[in-house]
Amino acid sequence: MTTAELARAVRFLEISTRKAVTATFAGRYRSAFKGRGMEFEEVREYQSGDDVRSIDWNVSARTGRLHTKRYVEERELTILLLVDLSASGGFGSGTRSKNEVAAEICALLAFTAIRSNDRVGLVIFTDRVEKLIAPRKGSRHVLRLIRDILAFQPGGARTSIRAGLEALSAVLKRRAVVFLVSDFQDRGYEALLSTAGRRHDLIAVLLADPREQRLPDVGLIELEDAETGKRVLVDSGSAEVRRAYQLAGEEARAALSRLCSGAGIDLIPITVGEEPARVLVRFFLARERRL
Repeated sequence: MTTAELARAVRFLEISTRKAVTATFAGRYRSAFKGRGMEFEEVREYQSGDDVRSIDWNVSARTGRLHTKRYVEERELTILLLVDLSASGGFGSGTRSKNEVAAEICALLAFTAIRSNDRVGLVIFTDRVEKLIAPRKGSRHVLRLIRDILAFQPGGARTSIRAGLEALSAVLKRRAVVFLVSDFQDRGYEALLSTAGRRHDLIAVLLADPREQRLPDVGLIELEDAETGKRVLVDSGSAEVRRAYQLAGEEARAALSRLCSGAGIDLIPITVGEEPARVLVRFFLARERRL
């Protein structure tokens, strides 16, 4: 992609996502996330009417007088976009690839966050952490994030969600809202995902292409793993092969769903061809009702 093409792509994504980030969209975001966290502010002497559950017994024992912890509602959030841009994300059976949809999702979330005066950061990973940008505010910062995603050229082809999750401690010094955007074609990250889910408000965004869910009946075809280069000849004309292919995909998605549910992590499945803004609004509404 040339410099001029990149500039046009960034501008197009900025205009299209800004239109989607309407008052309704931003309002749902605030309802789903704002006011859900409490931040420690100070320890002060206990006053009549204070919640006894907030008494700081260590300070009280040390001073000989009852003290209580005071918390205030968090008004500003830190949003981190943890994005998998490995080789498998370059796949697209239609006009768009999974990585292009990932860029749109990130733009929607980033512009919505800054509209709510929140900070936004970015971590791009493949089988290693390839780019790390600390959370900041402002439109120029968000445009930089979008440009970096669109212009990204991977150093690694494979996926290591573990590597991405391990980078969180380097970027985040306190609890944050983390959107992990990936097709989750990886293994061995499950324990670390659960740990990250306890430390942060972690939302997993599962990207999939329709052809990864159903195999078309087109006879003999050669499938290639974008990350390993391995090729296999498949008879898609066989109903049994198509059923096995579909079942394998369903089992993988069900396993991820069980993992996220058990770890208290929200899961947003998005298929290439869907409108990400609509899917995100549905998620915001469902989260608002649940919380």
